Amino acid sequence: MNMLSPRFYAALFVLALGPLIATAAEDNNSTKNSFEKLIQGNQRYVNSTTVCHDDWIAKRVAQVEGQTPFAVIVTCSDSRVPPEIIFDQALGALFVVRVAGNVIDDIALGSIEYGVDILKANIILVLGHANCGAVQAALKGMKFDNHIQDVLAAIQPAVNATKGQSGDLLEKTIRANVMLVEEKLKTSKPVLANLIEKGSLRIIGAYYDLASGKVDYREKP
Repeated sequence: MNMLSPRFYAALFVLALGPLIATAAEDNNSTKNSFEKLIQGNQRYVNSTTVCHDDWIAKRVAQVEGQTPFAVIVTCSDSRVPPEIIFDQALGALFVVRVAGNVIDDIALGSIEYGVDILKANIILVLGHANCGAVQAALKGMKFDNHIQDVLAAIQPAVNATKGQSGDLLEKTIRANVMLVEEKLKTSKPVLANLIEKGSLRIIGAYYDLASGKVDYREKP
């Protein structure tokens, strides 16, 4: 009986694995492109050279039948932090989940999963911002007899993480809160963790400066 050489089996393995490697590379390039879109859009906003808000009629009509956002933005409800403007994106480009302090619960998580699993956005940006009132209230230990207290409770882990540190404690806590939300999303099963493992989803934390308009990302493209 003829025996096939080890090289033959190795070649078969490479051929079988090839499409998977190619798909992973395409996914990585796709998430990188999405990240760069956000970076470039923010640069246009900072420089007041925005391009995505000149013809609302055509853009509205184009989105009537459906949406194809490339990114999910998880950010604060603060009226000074409108993602479509900050990243200079048109209607249908961003799937935005906003709640005070950019914290997440199961309802917010379900919305995020919808954005990536159903609408096929391939990047999630967790965006905190300077002078966040929700984080500031949590830092001060303020108490409310209503649902605002639930928001502050969700921010408390970030307060605990920066307790006793020197310097600008508010900014440090805002950034810590972003990091904790980011990590929570990265380990969320089954949807988000599986997509990250496949290389078809990227989750990034960021900090928005109200005065300059610039977004500072925790990672590079």
